[in-house]
Amino acid sequence: MPVKVAISSADGRTVHQHFGQTTQFVVCEIDGRSVRFLEVRPNRPPCGGADEAGERGHDEGSMGRTVALIADCRAVISAQVGVGAVVRLAERGIQAFVIPDFIESALGRLIDSGALDEPVQPKKRWLEDIRP
Repeated sequence: MPVKVAISSADGRTVHQHFGQTTQFVVCEIDGRSVRFLEVRPNRPPCGGADEAGERGHDEGSMGRTVALIADCRAVISAQVGVGAVVRLAERGIQAFVIPDFIESALGRLIDSGALDEPVQPKKRWLEDIRP
């Protein structure tokens, strides 16, 4: 069955954004070993900007919108992701993977790992966890 994966990437070539600072997600569909580009989804980053009270840091409303933006995806690949975001993602059935690499290579490594066949857990999976 095809699986959608969201990738944190401002340039569409590399996984180089922190989940909370992602300005856009590249969404792909994995079907077996085949990868198909679907779309780019612009995002208002939940971290680093001012929240509704004017405080810098995490904006929980924006975090919820970011998670909802990729709620149809089974996984997200980012260069880094915080614990709070990992838990919120897992609650929506999305596994967080930390794979700072070129998108094509990161997706290949994820496919080879078999990790998409495992149940979603409220923890991030590091680069070392998914080496083929």
